[in-house]
Amino acid sequence: MLKQRRLAAETVAEALFAAESAIDAAIARTAALAGLMPSTRQDANLSALIGQDAIMSAISTMQALGVARENIVTTHKHLTIAQRDIGLAAVSFGMGADKPGDTATGRLTIAA
Repeated sequence: MLKQRRLAAETVAEALFAAESAIDAAIARTAALAGLMPSTRQDANLSALIGQDAIMSAISTMQALGVARENIVTTHKHLTIAQRDIGLAAVSFGMGADKPGDTATGRLTIAA
């Protein structure tokens, strides 16, 4: 039973980390786009009117991605509670350098 819970939790954790990473990547790429448009327009000596709608859309996208990131962080917090509820509070599913565990392999380890 414990083995099944650990496997299920690991599967969910991997999906969560992938979603978090995808949102962060989308934020970074959208920010790069939003920053590129005005400088490219200026370099081309174009009027500030050119591309204004596109810049506003990119900014709106950034706001939506910020909400998405906040929601995935909340999901992470709820899953941490669920992890405790199923008796796996001492198990780390960390994949980042700031989390305990074997970050190279993503294997489960017991947190100290």
